[in-house]
Amino acid sequence: MKRIPVLVVVLWTVVFSSSLLSPPASGVARAGALRLELDGNSLTWDQLTAVLDGAEVEVSLGMGARQSMAKAREGAIAALDAGQRVYGWNQALGPLKEVPLPEGDRVEFQRRVLRSHAAGVGPALDDRVARLALVLRANAMARGAMGVRPEFVDRILSLVNAGVTPRMPEIGSLGTGDLQPMAAAGLVLTGQSAPARYRGREAPAPELLAEAGLPVEFTLEQGEALPLISGGSVLTARYVDAVVRAERLTDAYDGAFALFLEATRAEQGAFDPRTHEERRIPAEVEAARVTRALVCGTGWMTEEGRTRLGEKAPRIQDSVAVRANPHIVGALRQALSDAHGDVEREANASTSNPLVFPQDGGYEFVMGGNWDGALLGHRIDSLNAQVADLGVLSQELSGRLLSAEWSYGLPPNLAGGEVGLNSGLVQVQTVAVALVPEMQVRANPATTLSRPAKFGQEDHNTMAMAAVRDLHDNLDRLEIVLGVQVLMAAQGVDVIGDRMAGLPLGVGTELLHATVREHVPPVVDDRYQSPDLEKAVGLVRDGTLSRDVRSVLDPARNRCAA
Repeated sequence: MKRIPVLVVVLWTVVFSSSLLSPPASGVARAGALRLELDGNSLTWDQLTAVLDGAEVEVSLGMGARQSMAKAREGAIAALDAGQRVYGWNQALGPLKEVPLPEGDRVEFQRRVLRSHAAGVGPALDDRVARLALVLRANAMARGAMGVRPEFVDRILSLVNAGVTPRMPEIGSLGTGDLQPMAAAGLVLTGQSAPARYRGREAPAPELLAEAGLPVEFTLEQGEALPLISGGSVLTARYVDAVVRAERLTDAYDGAFALFLEATRAEQGAFDPRTHEERRIPAEVEAARVTRALVCGTGWMTEEGRTRLGEKAPRIQDSVAVRANPHIVGALRQALSDAHGDVEREANASTSNPLVFPQDGGYEFVMGGNWDGALLGHRIDSLNAQVADLGVLSQELSGRLLSAEWSYGLPPNLAGGEVGLNSGLVQVQTVAVALVPEMQVRANPATTLSRPAKFGQEDHNTMAMAAVRDLHDNLDRLEIVLGVQVLMAAQGVDVIGDRMAGLPLGVGTELLHATVREHVPPVVDDRYQSPDLEKAVGLVRDGTLSRDVRSVLDPARNRCAA
């Protein structure tokens, strides 16, 4: 049973503004803004994806969380005053952990921690992902176990609400905390001269903070730098983005697969619900339902349809890539569904070191490894393997369309017009062949590649950030591989359309075919192929095909969707 969230979400309008964020005027809620109140315990998957993809957000710290944070902060200071030696509070960091920090240096130490740890390089995170990482970190702090002031969370959320986004480099983190990217965010939060973005413009943080009407400077107090950077918020935000992308691409694959089925006049028995209910995997049952809904009402995938292209005997069954498709896609769908729960747990957890807890009427610090990203890292590697396998499957299916024998009678190379004079789409399919080995290489599990660092003080590192970078790289490639399949499957439908006259396509495949043909005409005589493929990839990447697939799955509109 799903818990009822305490965190309140109000969508003030159903249409988000397309402009970038701006601070609210006089405390009045902006129209179109998604409003969140953080309590450290109730962020849901839907709320996280709304932060990721919404145009505007207004996030605040709940009163209960504010009070618990203030009490924990008071207790943390008392524990230090009582003589507890604590990593990052009155002791230095890493291999220097045994070096004590004089009381007069502890505020300055926070500034220097941010500067020394902001050593990342490479492309900056997308603004959407950076914003989500800040909200995730604020929510983790709201739990009250990190000992930071509620005013620190207020500062983070003021940047989120105003739309000032730190530029956070991708490369540097080992997945053992978000040290480098969140240190870069910390420089912006404290008003130091690090790059940020505001209303589409990149500039040093002090300039943009002033332009957004925010105080330029903010001082971190004792112990507040480490809770910002010692956690998994960037990793979690990137994982959320990857799962959203993978779900959209799996929808697009379902559409491309359905078009393939029509072009090859496949047997429908492989999608019989009885078969998949016997496997007892809910996502497999759903995958078969999706295919049935997309081809609902087809006249092509029938004995008559197969006869039109000369099949004189029952086909009996299709290849494994067709028959096992619901299980393969269902396994991926199951992993994506499981990711929602992993993310919700991570979003509402104290991922930092050290943590402070009530003890015998006071508080005490406990030092451990709650920042470690092993669980998410291994989940990411597993998902990446399945994404790569979907690329393999897609490439194999598009390859079948080139062969008259394997496609059951389609023209060789899907050539239109005079075959031979026209070479068809063979080189389009080669693009997918070129990308699949790259996907397979990038699916090698990064989380098995730990390297010790910092004189052995960090002798095991999850490498989870490398894993999520590989996953996003493979999603980039999968978009192209699926674009190839979409383009070729639509061509497969067109090259036999005259011989199938009078037989309808399915409800979903008719819609998908029409969508493709709105952007790319069928190939009759050979023409410049790159623009066609780019347009097909665009339909995959921007979610157009995913929306088409989703629209067909309403049982009230489609009898086969039940």
